[in-house]
Amino acid sequence: MAISSDKILIGTCGFCKARKDYFKEFKTVEIQRTFYKILEERTLEKWKSEAPEDFVFSVKAFQGVTHPVSSPTWKRSNVKPSGDVGHLKPTREVFKYWELTLKEASILNARFILIQLPKSFKENDVSFENTEEFFSRIDRKDFEIAVELRGWSRKGIRRFVRKFDVIDVTDPLVREPVHGGEENYYRLHGAYVGGKIIYGHKYSDEEISEIAKRIKKLNIGESYVYFNNRYMCEDARRLCELVK
Repeated sequence: MAISSDKILIGTCGFCKARKDYFKEFKTVEIQRTFYKILEERTLEKWKSEAPEDFVFSVKAFQGVTHPVSSPTWKRSNVKPSGDVGHLKPTREVFKYWELTLKEASILNARFILIQLPKSFKENDVSFENTEEFFSRIDRKDFEIAVELRGWSRKGIRRFVRKFDVIDVTDPLVREPVHGGEENYYRLHGAYVGGKIIYGHKYSDEEISEIAKRIKKLNIGESYVYFNNRYMCEDARRLCELVK
Protein backbone atom coordinates (compact mmCIF):
# COMPACT_ATOMS: atom_id res chain seq x y z
CA MET A 1 0.00 0.00 0.00
CA ALA A 2 1.48 3.36 -1.03
CA ILE A 3 2.11 5.98 1.62
CA SER A 4 0.96 9.40 0.45
CA SER A 5 2.99 12.48 1.30
CA ASP A 6 4.12 15.53 -0.64
CA LYS A 7 6.60 16.46 2.10
CA ILE A 8 8.95 13.49 1.79
CA LEU A 9 11.74 14.03 -0.72
CA ILE A 10 14.02 11.15 -1.68
CA GLY A 11 17.35 11.17 -3.44
CA THR A 12 20.90 9.88 -3.28
CA CYS A 13 24.27 10.96 -1.93
CA GLY A 14 25.76 12.21 -5.16
CA PHE A 15 24.24 11.90 -8.62
CA CYS A 16 23.66 8.18 -9.16
CA LYS A 17 23.02 8.63 -12.87
CA ALA A 18 23.41 11.27 -15.59
CA ARG A 19 22.27 14.61 -14.14
CA LYS A 20 19.63 15.30 -16.80
CA ASP A 21 18.05 11.94 -16.00
CA TYR A 22 18.50 12.39 -12.26
CA PHE A 23 16.72 15.75 -12.30
CA LYS A 24 13.78 14.16 -14.10
CA GLU A 25 13.41 11.36 -11.57
CA PHE A 26 14.36 12.84 -8.19
CA LYS A 27 13.65 16.13 -6.43
CA THR A 28 16.70 16.36 -4.16
CA VAL A 29 20.36 15.36 -3.96
CA GLU A 30 23.09 15.48 -1.34
CA ILE A 31 26.28 16.73 -2.99
CA GLN A 32 29.19 14.55 -1.87
CA ARG A 33 31.99 15.99 -3.99
CA THR A 34 32.07 19.16 -1.88
CA PHE A 35 33.32 16.99 1.00
CA TYR A 36 36.32 15.60 -0.88
CA LYS A 37 37.35 18.43 -3.16
CA ILE A 38 37.14 22.16 -3.68
CA LEU A 39 34.96 22.53 -6.75
CA GLU A 40 35.10 25.24 -9.37
CA GLU A 41 32.30 27.77 -9.14
CA ARG A 42 31.38 27.24 -12.78
CA THR A 43 30.75 23.54 -12.04
CA LEU A 44 28.29 24.39 -9.28
CA GLU A 45 26.67 27.10 -11.37
CA LYS A 46 26.16 24.58 -14.18
CA TRP A 47 24.48 22.10 -11.82
CA LYS A 48 22.20 24.79 -10.49
CA SER A 49 21.23 25.95 -13.97
CA GLU A 50 20.42 22.39 -15.04
CA ALA A 51 18.19 21.64 -12.06
CA PRO A 52 14.44 22.34 -11.92
CA GLU A 53 13.51 25.49 -10.04
CA ASP A 54 12.05 23.60 -7.08
CA PHE A 55 14.92 21.10 -6.82
CA VAL A 56 16.49 20.83 -3.34
CA PHE A 57 20.26 20.67 -2.93
CA SER A 58 22.08 19.61 0.22
CA VAL A 59 25.81 20.32 0.42
CA LYS A 60 28.17 18.15 2.43
CA ALA A 61 30.66 20.36 4.29
CA PHE A 62 34.27 20.10 3.18
CA GLN A 63 36.26 17.60 5.21
CA GLY A 64 38.59 20.30 6.49
CA VAL A 65 35.74 21.29 8.80
CA THR A 66 35.16 17.80 10.16
CA HIS A 67 37.99 15.34 9.50
CA PRO A 68 41.55 15.46 10.92
CA VAL A 69 44.66 14.87 8.80
CA SER A 70 44.69 11.22 9.89
CA SER A 71 41.45 10.52 8.03
CA PRO A 72 41.94 8.38 4.89
CA THR A 73 39.35 10.55 3.13
CA TRP A 74 42.08 13.15 2.51
CA LYS A 75 43.68 10.81 -0.03
CA ARG A 76 40.86 11.71 -2.42
CA SER A 77 41.16 15.45 -1.89
CA ASN A 78 42.67 18.10 -4.12
CA VAL A 79 43.77 19.97 -0.97
CA LYS A 80 46.78 19.22 1.20
CA PRO A 81 45.58 19.41 4.83
CA SER A 82 47.34 21.06 7.74
CA GLY A 83 47.33 19.82 11.32
CA ASP A 84 44.67 22.35 12.32
CA VAL A 85 41.69 20.86 10.52
CA GLY A 86 38.68 18.79 11.48
CA HIS A 87 36.54 18.07 14.54
CA LEU A 88 34.94 21.55 14.38
CA LYS A 89 38.06 22.96 16.03
CA PRO A 90 37.87 26.77 16.18
CA THR A 91 40.99 27.30 14.06
CA ARG A 92 41.73 29.59 11.15
CA GLU A 93 41.84 26.63 8.76
CA VAL A 94 38.51 25.20 9.88
CA PHE A 95 36.79 28.57 9.60
CA LYS A 96 38.32 29.06 6.15
CA TYR A 97 36.86 25.77 4.96
CA TRP A 98 33.49 26.60 6.49
CA GLU A 99 33.42 29.84 4.51
CA LEU A 100 34.24 27.80 1.41
CA THR A 101 31.32 25.48 2.13
CA LEU A 102 29.00 28.45 2.63
CA LYS A 103 30.03 29.84 -0.74
CA GLU A 104 29.36 26.54 -2.50
CA ALA A 105 26.00 26.17 -0.78
CA SER A 106 25.10 29.71 -1.77
CA ILE A 107 25.86 29.09 -5.44
CA LEU A 108 23.55 26.08 -5.40
CA ASN A 109 20.95 27.90 -3.27
CA ALA A 110 21.07 24.79 -1.08
CA ARG A 111 18.54 24.07 1.62
CA PHE A 112 20.92 22.14 3.86
CA ILE A 113 24.56 21.90 4.82
CA LEU A 114 25.46 18.45 6.11
CA ILE A 115 28.19 18.17 8.73
CA GLN A 116 29.26 14.53 8.92
CA LEU A 117 31.59 13.93 11.84
CA PRO A 118 33.90 10.90 12.04
CA LYS A 119 34.10 8.35 14.85
CA SER A 120 37.26 10.10 16.03
CA PHE A 121 35.04 13.03 17.07
CA LYS A 122 34.45 11.67 20.55
CA GLU A 123 31.56 12.26 22.91
CA ASN A 124 33.43 14.33 25.50
CA ASP A 125 33.82 17.82 26.95
CA VAL A 126 36.49 18.82 24.43
CA SER A 127 34.17 18.14 21.51
CA PHE A 128 31.38 20.15 23.12
CA GLU A 129 33.72 23.05 23.91
CA ASN A 130 35.12 23.16 20.37
CA THR A 131 31.64 22.91 18.87
CA GLU A 132 30.30 25.67 21.09
CA GLU A 133 33.03 28.05 19.98
CA PHE A 134 32.69 26.94 16.37
CA PHE A 135 28.96 27.66 16.21
CA SER A 136 29.32 30.90 18.18
CA ARG A 137 31.70 32.27 15.54
CA ILE A 138 30.42 31.00 12.20
CA ASP A 139 27.79 32.49 9.93
CA ARG A 140 25.01 30.00 9.19
CA LYS A 141 23.29 32.33 6.76
CA ASP A 142 19.84 30.86 6.03
CA PHE A 143 20.94 27.25 5.70
CA GLU A 144 19.59 24.42 7.78
CA ILE A 145 22.49 22.58 9.43
CA ALA A 146 22.23 18.79 9.64
CA VAL A 147 24.77 16.84 11.72
CA GLU A 148 25.62 13.15 11.59
CA LEU A 149 27.36 11.93 14.75
CA ARG A 150 28.90 8.46 14.74
CA GLY A 151 29.48 6.34 17.83
CA TRP A 152 27.66 8.69 20.22
CA SER A 153 25.04 7.71 22.76
CA ARG A 154 21.43 8.75 22.21
CA LYS A 155 21.71 11.01 25.25
CA GLY A 156 24.84 12.67 23.89
CA ILE A 157 23.30 13.18 20.46
CA ARG A 158 20.18 14.71 21.98
CA ARG A 159 22.27 17.12 24.04
CA PHE A 160 24.39 18.07 21.00
CA VAL A 161 21.65 18.70 18.45
CA ARG A 162 19.43 20.62 20.84
CA LYS A 163 22.25 22.70 22.31
CA PHE A 164 23.47 23.78 18.89
CA ASP A 165 20.07 23.87 17.16
CA VAL A 166 20.92 21.45 14.36
CA ILE A 167 19.10 18.55 12.70
CA ASP A 168 19.91 15.07 13.96
CA VAL A 169 20.85 12.93 10.94
CA THR A 170 19.77 9.30 11.39
CA ASP A 171 19.18 6.03 9.63
CA PRO A 172 15.45 5.39 10.16
CA LEU A 173 16.07 1.64 10.53
CA VAL A 174 18.51 2.31 13.41
CA ARG A 175 16.85 4.97 15.57
CA GLU A 176 14.45 7.90 15.62
CA PRO A 177 15.81 11.46 15.33
CA VAL A 178 16.08 13.36 18.63
CA HIS A 179 16.20 17.00 17.54
CA GLY A 180 13.28 19.28 18.27
CA GLY A 181 12.51 20.68 14.84
CA GLU A 182 10.03 19.78 12.12
CA GLU A 183 12.51 18.73 9.42
CA ASN A 184 13.99 15.25 9.39
CA TYR A 185 17.11 14.26 7.49
CA TYR A 186 17.91 10.59 6.88
CA ARG A 187 20.99 8.89 5.40
CA LEU A 188 20.91 5.20 4.49
CA HIS A 189 24.37 3.72 4.03
CA GLY A 190 23.50 0.02 3.88
CA ALA A 191 23.70 -2.71 6.50
CA TYR A 192 25.58 -2.54 9.81
CA VAL A 193 27.58 -5.65 10.70
CA GLY A 194 30.04 -5.86 13.58
CA GLY A 195 30.25 -2.10 13.87
CA LYS A 196 31.04 -1.67 10.17
CA ILE A 197 28.92 -0.29 7.34
CA ILE A 198 28.28 -2.67 4.44
CA TYR A 199 27.81 -0.27 1.54
CA GLY A 200 27.20 -3.18 -0.83
CA HIS A 201 23.92 -3.97 0.90
CA LYS A 202 20.78 -3.88 -1.24
CA TYR A 203 17.67 -3.13 0.79
CA SER A 204 15.00 -5.85 0.72
CA ASP A 205 11.38 -5.11 -0.10
CA GLU A 206 10.61 -5.55 3.60
CA GLU A 207 13.28 -3.02 4.56
CA ILE A 208 12.10 -0.47 2.00
CA SER A 209 8.55 -0.88 3.27
CA GLU A 210 9.69 -0.43 6.87
CA ILE A 211 11.69 2.69 5.96
CA ALA A 212 8.59 4.16 4.31
CA LYS A 213 6.47 3.44 7.37
CA ARG A 214 8.96 4.95 9.78
CA ILE A 215 9.67 8.16 7.90
CA LYS A 216 5.94 8.69 7.39
CA LYS A 217 5.22 8.10 11.07
CA LEU A 218 7.94 10.56 12.14
CA ASN A 219 7.18 13.17 9.48
CA ILE A 220 5.80 16.26 11.22
CA GLY A 221 6.98 18.81 8.67
CA GLU A 222 9.32 17.74 5.89
CA SER A 223 11.55 14.71 5.52
CA TYR A 224 14.60 14.29 3.28
CA VAL A 225 15.93 10.79 2.61
CA TYR A 226 19.29 10.08 0.95
CA PHE A 227 20.60 6.64 0.02
CA ASN A 228 24.37 6.14 0.08
CA ASN A 229 24.79 2.44 -0.69
CA ARG A 230 25.95 0.69 -3.85
CA TYR A 231 22.36 0.24 -5.05
CA MET A 232 21.31 3.74 -4.02
CA CYS A 233 19.64 4.69 -7.31
CA GLU A 234 17.47 1.58 -7.43
CA ASP A 235 16.67 1.65 -3.71
CA ALA A 236 15.75 5.35 -3.82
CA ARG A 237 13.47 4.68 -6.77
CA ARG A 238 11.74 1.84 -4.92
CA LEU A 239 11.16 4.04 -1.88
CA CYS A 240 9.75 6.79 -4.10
CA GLU A 241 7.14 4.34 -5.35
CA LEU A 242 5.89 3.86 -1.78
CA VAL A 243 5.66 7.52 -0.80
CA LYS A 244 4.38 9.10 -4.00
